[in-house]
Amino acid sequence: MMKPRYLGLYAVAVIVVVLPLLLPNSFYLDLVIRIGINAVIVLGLNLLIGFAGQISMGHAGFIGIGAFASAILPTHFGWHSLAALLAGAAAAGLLAAFVARPIFRLKGHYLAMATLGLGIIINIILRNEAKYTGGPDGMPVPAFTLFGITVDSDRHWYWVVSAILVVSVWASINLMNSPFGRALRALHGSEVAAQVVGVNVIRYKVTIFVMSAVFASIMGSITAHYVGFVSPALADFGHSIELITMVVVGGMASVFGSLVGAVLLTTLPQALATFEGWETVAFGVILILCMIFMPRGLVPTLAARFGGRRE
Repeated sequence: MMKPRYLGLYAVAVIVVVLPLLLPNSFYLDLVIRIGINAVIVLGLNLLIGFAGQISMGHAGFIGIGAFASAILPTHFGWHSLAALLAGAAAAGLLAAFVARPIFRLKGHYLAMATLGLGIIINIILRNEAKYTGGPDGMPVPAFTLFGITVDSDRHWYWVVSAILVVSVWASINLMNSPFGRALRALHGSEVAAQVVGVNVIRYKVTIFVMSAVFASIMGSITAHYVGFVSPALADFGHSIELITMVVVGGMASVFGSLVGAVLLTTLPQALATFEGWETVAFGVILILCMIFMPRGLVPTLAARFGGRRE
């Protein structure tokens, strides 16, 4: 019997299968791949911000760790691309675990500044270690091979990213409907109340931060291999803000809000490019209006308005 909570997942799977048949050219295929990459990152970030209520303003730093691991380790040390991806994810996870406990003792804007500082430090290291990273100019990334197959075409990358996206949506839905997910919701609502009922607040904060960092690092590696080039700009503060905006616009504490936010904010810059210099202004106006009239984000607001249940 089909479980209601998986209806959205089935819809995503159907869209993934049908979409390549509808795309008119490679430009749109490239755009869809980038949407898929952003969607997976935002899913992980929404687990942290939307469900656990913990801000991270330096999340692009973890993307940079994954991207440069997939560039540096194969280029300078001869690592296999899959091993480099896993090493980058492990490095991001270990760094997140190391800094999370002291960082998440902070709250509010102190927490935001601490995570911002972490992202800036990672970005500075990537820019300054020019011997390995190429400095501000960046460096090329070797092709990605998986089970002896080189992933070297947009069609190949579409199916790789789509598979990761579907698995990530499935994992996020299951996670949020598990005791772990309920504990995250509890500490978001009130940390004191969560502690009273036996939730180890610090442990849950650290765990979800590590998971979110690993999500970001893996997709950073995928981005690097897909584009074939990586630069420290991938890890800068502006990229972190873009990701947070996707979470907020789509809907915090909403799995499918993450997907909608990624679709809108990856597509809008392309659609607004015809404004010739005014696209940033138009983009800002759209975001302001969205926050005024739909402060909970698009998906939760529309779900409440039309009688849908909240995720």
